[in-house]
This record gives sequence, structure tokens and C-alpha cells, in this order.
Amino acid sequence: MLRPRKPTWRISSCSSRGARMRALKADHARAFRFFLMTLLLALALAGCTTQFAPPGPYNAGEGPPPELLTTATPSEGTFRADDGLLLPWRAWLPVGEPQAVVLALHGMNDYAEAFALPGTALAAAGIAVYAYDQRGFGAAPHRGLWPGTGRLVADLRNATALLAARHPGLPLYLLGESMGGAVVIAATTRPGAPQVAGIILSAPAVWGYDEMGLVPRVSLWVARRLVPGMTATGSDLKIQATDNLPLLQAFSTDPLVIKKTRIDAVGGLVDLMDEALLAAPKLTARTLLLYGDKDQVIPADSLDRFWTNLPAEASGRQRRLDYPDGWHWLLRDLQAARVYADIAAWIADPDQPLPSVTDNSARERGKEAS
Repeated sequence: MLRPRKPTWRISSCSSRGARMRALKADHARAFRFFLMTLLLALALAGCTTQFAPPGPYNAGEGPPPELLTTATPSEGTFRADDGLLLPWRAWLPVGEPQAVVLALHGMNDYAEAFALPGTALAAAGIAVYAYDQRGFGAAPHRGLWPGTGRLVADLRNATALLAARHPGLPLYLLGESMGGAVVIAATTRPGAPQVAGIILSAPAVWGYDEMGLVPRVSLWVARRLVPGMTATGSDLKIQATDNLPLLQAFSTDPLVIKKTRIDAVGGLVDLMDEALLAAPKLTARTLLLYGDKDQVIPADSLDRFWTNLPAEASGRQRRLDYPDGWHWLLRDLQAARVYADIAAWIADPDQPLPSVTDNSARERGKEAS
């Protein structure tokens, strides 16, 4: 009698083939990721580097000395830096003899014309205002290429010495807006700082790497190495710099304003901003710090960090005003006349109550309030 056979259960060969296929795909994925990373690394090391603005025709100090060259009018000309590069400058001069001199530095992608409004107002108050197109900006050579923090600082120091010689005996102040403020900070905290009566920082660019967050920081690191020459407009950020809309419209159509910024220039700017932020403990110059509550460019937290890190021994020489109606372009806002009055009053007497504080249109911040 035949007995029924016991069933035998076998693992399907299809199941084992599926496992092998999944393992093979995983191996392929790992190999592809390794290949991709190797390719990216190779690209990063194969000449995709920051393109700095070329220097002038001479090594610093080996050519003609720095000089302010004028044209037919005393209010404009070219400024020859210590490497021979020529930078356009212009001035807003009082009718009579000036009581003080201000050297103003513009922000990123801007140029000297940024100070037309404050220059005119301060000149009416007896203050001579000078500004130049920093190299790589406006009508200066090598437009759109980042010159490096060291070169920007050297140009500022050259110009400061020339103005001190042109106006001997007059108090000389440095005024920096946004990126220009960061250059002023770097110039006055590095060794060999220029001797000036004080500095005015209008919404200075003090937004460093720590404030950026991990993802933007890594993204910038990768982009600088892979696509340094790629440009961006920043239009998708929807940032408004001022409530002065006619001026904002004129800015957007001004051919001397850079509209597309190279990635390596953005990286250079962040390097500069990071240095300026970290330099706060070394900044001992007499300082007037200005900021608008509606600023959409420089975060308040970053400015507060900079302010609180200024050295305690200089606290009596450093003042901060916050304007509730102020934007990033404080010097060009609709309420800019208040800012001009405060600057002129501070230059006349840095210890006196300032007009905007007296009429409650601005708040003066102490270190303990930050």
C-alpha cells in the first residue's frame, strides 16, 4: 500500500533571486554615489576657484604713490590706489570751509552715487563728504569680480590718508553702509588701523557663517567650488531695502548697479561679513551704530551680537540708535533726514543728546538693553 508522501516546503528560487537583485542594486547605488562624489571632488579641484579682481599694474608701493586726481570740477575725479588702479570718486562739498570730513563706503553691488542724498545734506551742515567706487563695483575696473577683503581695506586706508592730507587739521570720519560698514570695521580692527576721529556704521554687514545655518553654509561652500562664476539676482528673496520706492526703482534700472552677482563674490562678501562680526571685541574707535527696525537684509540678532561684543572699555565712546521706521538703506529712506541730523549732531559733539532721541523718533540702545 502506497503511503502519501509528506509535503516538502522549499524556499522559492524567485525569492532568493529577488534578494540578490536588491543587493546588486544597492551595490550599484553605492558605486554610483562614490563615482558622483569622486567626480564632484575632481571638478572642485580642477580649476573651479574664485576669480578675484586682478590687481593694478604695480605691486603695492612700487609704482606712483596714491593720489586723488581731479577733473575739471573739484567734486569728482579718480583715486589712484597704491597698486596703480584708478577708482572713480566724487564729493559733496560745503559752500565755505568744511568743519569735518567724511569718507563714505557703499554697499554690495552699489557705487558712490549711493551717498548723493546724505552727501548733499551733510554738505549743507558744513561737512565734506567723499565717496569712491570700490574696485569691482560701479564704474571701477573689473566690474563684478570680488577684489578680496585685504584689497578693499588697503584702498580705504589709501583714501583715508589722502583725505587727511587734503584737509589737514580737520576731523576725519569713516562712514560705511552695509558692506561698506564691514570694510570700515575690518580696516579699523586689523593692524595698522587708520587714525580717524570716529566711524559711522549704517546697517553694517555683520552676518557671519554661524548665523547662516548649516544648509546655506554647505550650499555656499559647494557652489563656490563647483560653479564660482554662476550668477544670481536674489530677486526670489523678495527683500525690500527701503521705503523710498522711486529711489528703489531708479536703483533697479541704474546701469552702474550690478544686478547679477557671481557666486564667488557672494562667498567673498560672507567672508568679509564674518570677519567684521568676529572683530567686534577689537573695535575701540569712537562709533555711531545705526539700524532700522524694518531692515530685511541684516538680521537684528546678528547686529545685537556685534553690539554686545564691542569692548567694554570703549562703551562710553560707542553709541547705537535704532529707528522704528528705518529700513536697510537708512541713509536713503523716507525718514532719512532724521538720520542726517543725528550724524551731523554726533560729529559736532559725540556726547550730546541726539535729535532723534530727543524727539522720540529713535531709541538709543545701551549694551545692557541688547
